[in-house]
Amino acid sequence: ADLDLIIIATGSEVQHALEAAKDLPGARVVSMPCVEAYERQSDEYKESVLPSSCTKRIAMEAGVTAPWYKYASKVVGVDRFGFSAPGDIVMKELGMSAENLSAEIASMN
Repeated sequence: ADLDLIIIATGSEVQHALEAAKDLPGARVVSMPCVEAYERQSDEYKESVLPSSCTKRIAMEAGVTAPWYKYASKVVGVDRFGFSAPGDIVMKELGMSAENLSAEIASMN
């Protein structure tokens, strides 16, 4: 299938990206654990990972969203702190789930 969507994720968010992409032919999941390492690569390599021809991009990061807008038009992330509960509950409440990512992707159409 043609490349229609790129989902960029880091760390534990990659599992949600893979789950959300499972039923989306034309979706690519990019694990980007270190933006600095990616930026040090050649332009040719960067274009092969995030081709400019695919502008429908979403990133998921359980942290500050601002830096990810360089790579994606939509970012699912956490721009606040102070939520206390077991980790899995916190992540789900903050939208760090495959279900929420799928809903965000659907809203991009």
